[in-house]
Amino acid sequence: MTASTRPAPDQAAILAATEAWLEKAVIGLNLCPFAKSVHVKKQIRYVLSGAATPEALLAELMDELQTLSDASPEEIDTTLLIHPDVLTDFLDYNEFLDVVDAAVEDMGLEGELQVASFHPQFQFADTQPDEISNYTNRSPYPTLHLIREASIARAVESFPDAAEIFEKNIDTLERLGHEGWDKLMAEK
Repeated sequence: MTASTRPAPDQAAILAATEAWLEKAVIGLNLCPFAKSVHVKKQIRYVLSGAATPEALLAELMDELQTLSDASPEEIDTTLLIHPDVLTDFLDYNEFLDVVDAAVEDMGLEGELQVASFHPQFQFADTQPDEISNYTNRSPYPTLHLIREASIARAVESFPDAAEIFEKNIDTLERLGHEGWDKLMAEK
């Protein structure tokens, strides 16, 4: 089957793939030392977007930003907005991040919430597409991660070398390599 004729994964499979990536890579490789506690406490909201256009995704994003802002952190500490049918091209996705930042500001949520980016084709500036360092932000599907800034501040207080996380993640992935990454993601 070619990519265009392959059936699209169902909603349950998309959510399962995202949670598996979170457990194996983000938590399992300790790419984010703050993720385990909210995962264990079931404080992560997984939202599968049905958006097919950037405009529809923006509307859903704004709804989810408001939902997170209004919710108790003990109930929902963070949200993963997974959007498999829109902004599948990384350059389009990357440009959309400016719209995301503007929405946070326009909603008066700057300083309260922020949005981190994950994408299957994620690429840091000045890197080649196949560099393993890019995998620190590679998720199975395009995903916007809505985060409470207060939660980040608390996590950073409890993690003395928070500024070194990025470098540690690159070292981890370089030791793992592409073959190790592929094996990790293939594990059941």
